[in-house]
Amino acid sequence: MEEIIVKTAQQISSLNEDYLFKIIVLGDCAVGKSNILSKYSKNIFNKLSKSTIGVELITKFFRYEDKIIKVNIWDTAGQERFTSMITTYYKGAKGALLVYDITRKNTFDNIDNWLKELISINSKNICISLIGNKSDLSLLRQVPKEKAMEKANRYRMKFYETSALDSSNIKHAFEDLIMDIYNKNKNSFDPDNIKNYSFELGLNNQNNNEIKDDDSLCGCNI
Repeated sequence: MEEIIVKTAQQISSLNEDYLFKIIVLGDCAVGKSNILSKYSKNIFNKLSKSTIGVELITKFFRYEDKIIKVNIWDTAGQERFTSMITTYYKGAKGALLVYDITRKNTFDNIDNWLKELISINSKNICISLIGNKSDLSLLRQVPKEKAMEKANRYRMKFYETSALDSSNIKHAFEDLIMDIYNKNKNSFDPDNIKNYSFELGLNNQNNNEIKDDDSLCGCNI
């Protein structure tokens, strides 16, 4: 998969994408979601990064198998007061990164809540990866890697430990997820209505409080 670098609105308008994927980045406040996205999109790490208010968006383009893939990646606020607003952005997502801070156990424990909410709103054809961020602070670790891998295996998610500071696994995590989405969905797209698939609502199971270990998740091997 080759990234297409675009710098102007004219270049963007000249691209006629074959696929449009929506990816969301979820997790508690201050786990590093915005810095992960900033590192991936601009190779910038901001030690003074402020909390995201609502949602922010970046867009990337890729070429793969003679197809143009447009990817919209949404960074969401981790504060509870924004939850009712950001859940609307879950709808239609084909992929998600669930992020916790390896130095704060409570952010790892809360992954179950983020996953439950995500699946209750959008459980159709979604690929999910579990991200343990701040691996550069391993001396302060509160979440053993083995425990995180166990959770990822239980819910059939891929797992990565990343560092937005030193770039470890950032590019790998995003682009693996994009390829998982492509491989899972490429045979189900209608070429005459291709772009609508990124906004598919999926199954609405808001009354179901149990996370099911089935094909609602990506089902990709660790």
